[in-house]
Amino acid sequence: MHIWVDADACPKTIKNILFKAADRQLIPMTLVANHHIATPPSKVIKSIQVAQGFDVADNTIVKQVTSGDLVITSDVPLAADVVAKGAEALNPRGIHYTRENVQSYLHRRNRAEEMRAIGQTNGGPSALDKKSIQNFANALDRIIARGHKTQT
Repeated sequence: MHIWVDADACPKTIKNILFKAADRQLIPMTLVANHHIATPPSKVIKSIQVAQGFDVADNTIVKQVTSGDLVITSDVPLAADVVAKGAEALNPRGIHYTRENVQSYLHRRNRAEEMRAIGQTNGGPSALDKKSIQNFANALDRIIARGHKTQT
């Protein structure tokens, strides 16, 4: 398993959880962003800075991800792309995207975008709260534990 992080908009609290988990479990992790991302000293954590541009970081992740990897992203289209390649995706609120559910989330996301475009709704998700952070940490632990079980 390799953890890929769509780091441009990943909250600092979530990155800190990921840093601890990657180091504790010795899971390779790469943060991808179009700006410098500071990482702690680690043998398993690195960052890649990509060029500015629409979906450059997303496309880099999709190109590199392989079956069995985990991608951390709040971008549902990116989640759909990596799930199609056999990886899993987890958003910072703890929503685990899989082959069974990602299309439903993508449909809801597209519908919400259509509603915003015609002025029916505005705004985005609420601020990240303690419950969401705990949901993320719990889902991450479950995915890592299952990944380690299948690798042995």
